Amino acid sequence: MKRVVVGLSGGVDSSVAAYLLKEQGYEVIGLFMKNWHDDSVTISNECPWLEDSNDALLVAEKLGIPFQTVDLSEQYKEKIVDYMFNEYEKGRTPNPDVLCNREIKFDVFMKIAMSLGADYVATGHYCRKGTIENDGKEVYQLLAGKDGNKDQSYFLCQLSQEQLSKALFPIGELTKPEVREIASKLDLITAEKKDSQGLCFIGKVRLPEFLQQKLQPKEGVIIEIPVEAEIYHQEKPQFNSEEEAFAFEARRIDYLKVPGKVMGKHQGAHYFTKGQRKGLNVGGTKEPLFIIETDVEKNIVYTGQGNQHPGLFKKALFIANGEVHWIREDLALKDGEKMEVMARIRYRQPLQKATLHQFKDGMYVVFENPQSAITEGQFVAWHLNDEILGSGVIA
Repeated sequence: MKRVVVGLSGGVDSSVAAYLLKEQGYEVIGLFMKNWHDDSVTISNECPWLEDSNDALLVAEKLGIPFQTVDLSEQYKEKIVDYMFNEYEKGRTPNPDVLCNREIKFDVFMKIAMSLGADYVATGHYCRKGTIENDGKEVYQLLAGKDGNKDQSYFLCQLSQEQLSKALFPIGELTKPEVREIASKLDLITAEKKDSQGLCFIGKVRLPEFLQQKLQPKEGVIIEIPVEAEIYHQEKPQFNSEEEAFAFEARRIDYLKVPGKVMGKHQGAHYFTKGQRKGLNVGGTKEPLFIIETDVEKNIVYTGQGNQHPGLFKKALFIANGEVHWIREDLALKDGEKMEVMARIRYRQPLQKATLHQFKDGMYVVFENPQSAITEGQFVAWHLNDEILGSGVIA
């Protein structure tokens, strides 16, 4: 009998995942991961992890499976939290959920599961795993979940063949309403529980407040760059190669020398991210202001009016070689090769037509249509049909 360790989070998805595995004849063990207990930065008094671990325990009891809690807060702090603050300080915007899956759930947690003699680790993600044969070798595929509305394959875009080989996603074939229905029929305490929002560890904390407790405020100016700024209307230079042309499309515009208008003050450029609209507290413009660029060195936030401002859009992005990750290693591009794909630069963004171009130092993702708010530090993931082939960190 194969043994599976399920990450029971205290939510409805992982509860039903555990039930389905049991039905399929696996020996199931429930493990709750405690990732966070630094009370100095939890803002609300509700301590969600206590409630969640309690719910997970009740589910395990109901299903008749062994249950224990593992404390991963040390590893979590080191691999996720510290990394996040470093990224924000550099003016980049990390994605903790993608990292949490790569570094915690399918690494630290997986090792614990294997030490308990598990054959597999299962989670309540809305995605599916496929297996194909290639040169007599099994190759694993990461596929979108059946529920197009809830597909979470993006969050797993950094997994490796090794991690996928030991992963199971029991609810990938179901939709959210079907999952809730199963939980209600079983009378599980998590059946009606709301989906958790926000960071996978800080409970009910909003990100800016969390950051403000660790990154020192530093007053700077908010500048508005007009739509008619010359920089958006210059003729493109002549390029000697495709690579040069893509580099031009993906470049960061330096607004220091662009005439703009001071609109107000902010408390630190590192609290803000490209495409953001809320939290600027600047009124009096005809259309709302969107952040088009932040300069953490000079501590300036650049904005533009309206969500169609040219400063928001780019046609290409770059991924340095060390950050290019192929789930399907057999399809990885070599220097000079290209591939047509569908790609997304954030969770839930509809897939966009794009071409990958691999060069010596890294890869350009060139979109058919310009994309709004391509954000450094975030992940771009690329697909063929409903399979994710790989991903990378936007440089």
